[in-house]
Amino acid sequence: MSKRRRKVLPQEPVRCEIETLGHDGRGIARAEGKVQFVDGALPGETVMAKMVSTRSKFDELRTLEVLEAAPDRQQPPCEFADLCGGCSLQHMSADAQIRFKEDTLREHFAHFGGIEPQEWIEPMRSPATLGYRRKARLGVRYVKARESVLVGFREKRNSFLTDIDRCVVLDPRIGDRIKPLRELLHGMVAFDRIAQVEVACGDDVAAMVFRNMDELVPEDREKLIAFGQAHDLHIYLQPKGPDTVHRIWPESSGRDGERLSYSLDEFDLTMKYHPMDFTQVNAGINQNMVHRAVEWLDVQPGERVLDLFCGLGNFTLPLARKGGRVVGVEGDDAMVVRGRENAQLNGLDNVEFFGADLHGDFTGQSWAKEGFDKILIDPPRSGAEDICKYLTAFGASRIVYVSCNPATLARDAGVMVRNGYRLVRAGVMDMFPHTTHVESIALFERE
Repeated sequence: MSKRRRKVLPQEPVRCEIETLGHDGRGIARAEGKVQFVDGALPGETVMAKMVSTRSKFDELRTLEVLEAAPDRQQPPCEFADLCGGCSLQHMSADAQIRFKEDTLREHFAHFGGIEPQEWIEPMRSPATLGYRRKARLGVRYVKARESVLVGFREKRNSFLTDIDRCVVLDPRIGDRIKPLRELLHGMVAFDRIAQVEVACGDDVAAMVFRNMDELVPEDREKLIAFGQAHDLHIYLQPKGPDTVHRIWPESSGRDGERLSYSLDEFDLTMKYHPMDFTQVNAGINQNMVHRAVEWLDVQPGERVLDLFCGLGNFTLPLARKGGRVVGVEGDDAMVVRGRENAQLNGLDNVEFFGADLHGDFTGQSWAKEGFDKILIDPPRSGAEDICKYLTAFGASRIVYVSCNPATLARDAGVMVRNGYRLVRAGVMDMFPHTTHVESIALFERE
């Protein structure tokens, strides 16, 4: 049987009249009734674009030249923006990016939940749109044909790594060191055996976690240590699974020695975490997001509060500062431990952390039997459809839902409304400037 032949793509640029924008940030045009998705194009623009893929119902293209620019177009702040898949909206002004995210949330509420909040709040803007990103995974690949090592993010719409020297979106402690990191890896014996580099930045310390597929020779370990010393970075190795991550510079001094930290100044809190733990990538937005969530819940002394998907206590401990009795619940046992560590570190005894399967009915758990006056929920991208069906059993007067996926928020909001709550207010938070990622927050009150 012969292999299926790929269609030969037209080599000549195609003229596209951009009508609107898709949820993935690509411009949408039409040619002879067929939809065209055009990377790097904005509504109202006329562009010349190169065909990169064709299907029966749509074509995919990449902008080569802008013939008529939209008012919302700006010069991308990064020289690699056209190719790198780390960001997809750098050619769009900050105001237009916010409008795009607001429109995305509105459309999802209408489409998936069939509802609309009583009040749309002003969008929460990021204090910084460059140098804000504190967490990332950098790909590493040795290219034999070039005899060089690439470090960076994948190119748009394919698995190749973008050849970059720096990243203006990453925290400068990492983003300004891409080129020396690449040179470091190229000079190692294990130049082709480092799979990726996880990066994490706290308020005072930045860390790199090198995924080494083979045990490193002493010479390579010394080069990594010297790199950490020269650039004031903590250096970790991960020879196998996540539980094998360990610090080699500075030398670890017990469990607490492998912690980064960030502060929530409004609540006089210091939050410690391991570089591989989940934390919010944008410290400025996180400060404002926690403030808004606590403000909306309006916890009073003596009230019982539930924080679902609580992680290391990012919302749990600020809520506890308000004087209520707070229960944080998390599916990851390691994060339950981290939450307890942070409660002890900050001298809070009115908070408890529990591990539980958050995919079904947990109303019978010992920590749930007394009910709750207020609830905060911050689920993963898959949302919490099943959980929302059981929340009414607690009798909470208010529920704040923090979301990283507008589609699942809208779907879950529909469940909440059908189960006796009204959607009072909602809005977007620009956690990831220059990307199509939509972070949002919603307040529900019991009917």
